[in-house]
Amino acid sequence: MSLNDQEHLEKLRSLLQHHAHRYYVLDDPEISDGEYDWLMRELEAWELKYPEYITPDSP
Repeated sequence: MSLNDQEHLEKLRSLLQHHAHRYYVLDDPEISDGEYDWLMRELEAWELKYPEYITPDSP
């Protein structure tokens, strides 16, 4: 995995955490459920490909 891939993975996790907080805590979502699901599927695909980069804070 390249450094750019690692940075993308970190940004994706951060983005998902942000949107989960907006949805579940603030009850003020910024994106649709479908968009969130798409981002989550992207993260899951990355983590399947690179399981060594799964972190405890991964959504």
